[in-house]
Amino acid sequence: QVQLVESGGGLVQPGGSLSLSCAASGSIFSAYTMGWYRQAPGKERELVAAISSAGTTTYADSVKGRFTISGNNAKNTVYLQMNSLKPEDTAVYYCHAQNKYVSAMAYWGKGTLVTVSS
Repeated sequence: QVQLVESGGGLVQPGGSLSLSCAASGSIFSAYTMGWYRQAPGKERELVAAISSAGTTTYADSVKGRFTISGNNAKNTVYLQMNSLKPEDTAVYYCHAQNKYVSAMAYWGKGTLVTVSS
């Protein structure tokens, strides 16, 4: 069982920055694709960014050029640096781990709230 704990959410003004962290319970990066998803009120959960075990990154079009996903294998932590934040970025952000060999082995964190408002 993999446990994921997010941190770093909060209130920020439009144009500001926040950095989210997701700490995993073990050394999983070699076998998992790590991702950040978000869910805004009344909307479906959507992929924001992902990073594979090989370091390949993927971003939603809405965050390209503003958000950066990265990982630190030694700390079992994945990060999401969010710059130039917009009100429409307001959502609960969830960390996700997907085993690349076994599709049923997928885990979610409990989420951290990001609010972008003046």
